[in-house]
Amino acid sequence: MATRNITDDQWAQYEDQGYLVLGKLLTDEDLAALQQRIDDIMLGTAKIDYDRILMQLDSSTGNYEDAGVQSRGWKGATLGYRKIQDLELDDLFCEYTERPIFREICEKVYGAETPIACFRAMFMNKPARQGTVLPWHQDAWTALDRQPLITLWTALDPATKANGCVEVIPGSHKMGLVNASHASGFLTPEQAAELCTKDKVVYLELEPGEVALLHNWLLHSSDINHTDISRRAYSVCYMDGNTVASNGEQFTRLFAK
Repeated sequence: MATRNITDDQWAQYEDQGYLVLGKLLTDEDLAALQQRIDDIMLGTAKIDYDRILMQLDSSTGNYEDAGVQSRGWKGATLGYRKIQDLELDDLFCEYTERPIFREICEKVYGAETPIACFRAMFMNKPARQGTVLPWHQDAWTALDRQPLITLWTALDPATKANGCVEVIPGSHKMGLVNASHASGFLTPEQAAELCTKDKVVYLELEPGEVALLHNWLLHSSDINHTDISRRAYSVCYMDGNTVASNGEQFTRLFAK
């Protein structure tokens, strides 16, 4: 059944391919506001409780294992952060996260009566002439009693092949979990070599303000940034609000009725 903003044909494409480009959902003004807010957070000038925000500096080598420690708290004034998580705690990012089109998508995927929570709302960054290679993986976690199914990925800068846009293997979500024993869904090198050959890769190039809906089991990765402009993005993973984590972690409920 079609929803208000997405047609039956688009849903069919998503179900077949595991992703759907929704087009530009941010006005230039709203985009500029989110860009400025994330820069303020990185530079330490935002009115936000940094003790509750997970922040990770980018690697200097491009290697995933060389990226900074992922821990809560500000790590200095720099635009060279790789990841900033818990952004549902920021008023501006939370307002965007709860837009009606995203609620509509969650109702379609999880059911209209299912409460929705945020598994993670995070900024992902590949600074100019920097960035960290993200190995091939699926978004899946062994610490949860059920898997979150969708992510909404918003480009805050142009996302291009040259600056490390998301790379996907269309239809790969239909394989199920490839490496179910890995705590975060990463493939082994052997699995990646077999399943993620260059002839299968699609590059999700997006303009600033454009949004892509991704099935969490879609195989994806990204390269370093080879250009002089950053590749900033805001990524939100929406989950069934009844999900229980093995460590007792509580998740922020969204779309309060």
